[in-house]
Amino acid sequence: MSTAHVGQPINRVDGRAKVTGEARYAAEYNVPNLVYGHVVSSDVARGSIASIDVSAALALPGVLHVFTHQNTKALPWFDRSYRDELAPAGSPFRPLYDNEIEFSGQPVALVVAETFELARHAATLVAVEYVRQGHRTDLGSRLHAAHEPEYRTPPPEPRGDAEGAFAAAPVRIDAEYRVPAEHHNPMELFGATVVRHDDGSLTVYDKTQGARTVHDYLSKVFGYGQDDLRVVSPFVGGAFGCGLRPQYHVFLAVLAARELKRSVRVSLTRQQMFTFGHRPETWQRMRLGASADGRLQALAHEAVAATSQFEDFQEAVVNWSGMLYRCENVAFSHKLVKLDVYTPMDMRAPGATWGVYALECAMDELAAELGIDPVELRLRNYAESDQNEDAPFSSKELRACYRLGAERFGWSRRSPAPRSMRDGTALIGWGMATGVWEAMQEAATARAVLSADGRLTVSSGTADIGTGTYTIMTQIAAETLGLPLAKVTFELGDSRLPRAPIEGGSWTAASVGSAVKAACEKVRGRLSQLAGRLDGGATAIADIMRRAGVDTIEEKATTEPSREHEKYSLYSHSAVFAEVRVDQELGTVRVPRVVSAVAGGRILNPKTARSQVLGSVVWGIGMALEEESVLDHAVGRFMTHNLADYHVPVHADVHDIDVIFVDERDDVVNPLGAKGLGEIGIVGVAAAIANAVYHATGKRVRDLPITLDKLL
Repeated sequence: MSTAHVGQPINRVDGRAKVTGEARYAAEYNVPNLVYGHVVSSDVARGSIASIDVSAALALPGVLHVFTHQNTKALPWFDRSYRDELAPAGSPFRPLYDNEIEFSGQPVALVVAETFELARHAATLVAVEYVRQGHRTDLGSRLHAAHEPEYRTPPPEPRGDAEGAFAAAPVRIDAEYRVPAEHHNPMELFGATVVRHDDGSLTVYDKTQGARTVHDYLSKVFGYGQDDLRVVSPFVGGAFGCGLRPQYHVFLAVLAARELKRSVRVSLTRQQMFTFGHRPETWQRMRLGASADGRLQALAHEAVAATSQFEDFQEAVVNWSGMLYRCENVAFSHKLVKLDVYTPMDMRAPGATWGVYALECAMDELAAELGIDPVELRLRNYAESDQNEDAPFSSKELRACYRLGAERFGWSRRSPAPRSMRDGTALIGWGMATGVWEAMQEAATARAVLSADGRLTVSSGTADIGTGTYTIMTQIAAETLGLPLAKVTFELGDSRLPRAPIEGGSWTAASVGSAVKAACEKVRGRLSQLAGRLDGGATAIADIMRRAGVDTIEEKATTEPSREHEKYSLYSHSAVFAEVRVDQELGTVRVPRVVSAVAGGRILNPKTARSQVLGSVVWGIGMALEEESVLDHAVGRFMTHNLADYHVPVHADVHDIDVIFVDERDDVVNPLGAKGLGEIGIVGVAAAIANAVYHATGKRVRDLPITLDKLL
């Protein structure tokens, strides 16, 4: 039973299915008599529908129905009692609820027709007259209207006297940082295929990060019983947080299938994907006070972020500043401004991505002011414990991240003066930043079924959004029972499977992986009882079960965070080093290399883990230099609504990315010792690049993205 799989660079077990097209996504399930729905989106940001004329659309042969707020009043969800598990304070958006318009692009009708092309054409014939009202979409002009929300994760309690210590500090940094809204833009568009069965039950294929969450939502708002509805999502073409909550497309698809008694598909266009699903625009102010030798004496972090008019979405933006560095005098503020936009959503490393950006840029400004090396400044203020929680870290190898990252990057060769490193007409800049993310575990359940032929099927209702969940769960199960990988199948993405948390927050490996390990250990225990002593692989298992006359062994296990967690602070850490080349005449910026050193506990699969960090770094390059969802405040609409206008890094923008996994043992965080890597790889990347741009040019750009017009 010594077969070692965990920790090995195993190829993705679902890789072949994805590259051959065998893997099917939500809008790719074809069934007989399928009909298609197309959403009509509002073209005003605030107001009401005065009239809606669907006659021209209905006159087309093959158009079956047009759903509007005028013909959906009998639904049980209109009691307004439902709040999904991730809903922030407020009232979740309800499509086609009434004639009120709350954001540009809001769905105002669903046209259902025999073909997709016909439905999309008929949607253009729906005539909507609006009563327009004044809208507010400019965060900068509304900072004075910021309010404190009903916090999900409140800012840390203040310590000491931040105001007094800042005023008395010999060296002070006081800077504002502005970061834009960003849209998720996964490759797979939001879509759902709802298959109606003869008995009236439904199977819903949806793009989601949690099949059970969508199931519970649909059951509540439509009044379905447990067995009347099944949600399936075995493959997801990217999500990054936009699939955590049920989105309006799946509601509309079920609405149509239920009312028309037909199987229905509803999929959104790329343009419609840009009307919702974004990281909130955020304004931040960082104040750092330090002694002449660089010891932090005061830290104050303020943030104001955009939210919708109907929900108070909030992220933990300022919290990181209270625990990443040692400081006795700190103060925090996090407020929201209500705008006429859709509720923002969690997006990869929500809160930390923007909050740590401001902190790490301010730390670089402090290092420059003091004439201290940026790595040395961070080491002088190294936090041995979490002062926010007054708790020790379960493990922390951040010092090793700094050391190994700096060595690999060649940081010691850095000339500290801005504009002092050149190559022809290019200014060379080297910058660095720290990254941090929570190491979380949620309750999860897994089932393991071992058959007499030595094959093992393990299942849990989690998702795989491209992170490698199929693969690492297969590795964990195979190693626990000493089986070859080919003998193990892992099932996920089905609301009928054992309950698991949504895939997000970098907690899936820790949460579901622990449950998989526990379920397989119970199977192993049963085998040991049958055999007296268990030694050997699949062949021995088959012999034991055959002799015992047992066809299958089935076990289920639920795991939860240990009570030991309450005594510790659990985080992953990283150190990011970046080089930029800035053209002196054009102001264009290239990032020829990045080194990311990550301490993320036990690495379950170095190959899939490296892919996670690589993708995160690429996204960080986009954050620093390219990505911005531009609002036209005159009309209250995001104008960057396709992948030609909304810039993301392409192959020509991405060069050498070197990922280092720092050895880190953690016996507290979970039975696997893994901390998760989905989020940590992006945190700090934008700051490292921004700091490198300053080193190259001598100019601080505190308003992302850093485009050439801001440098010229």
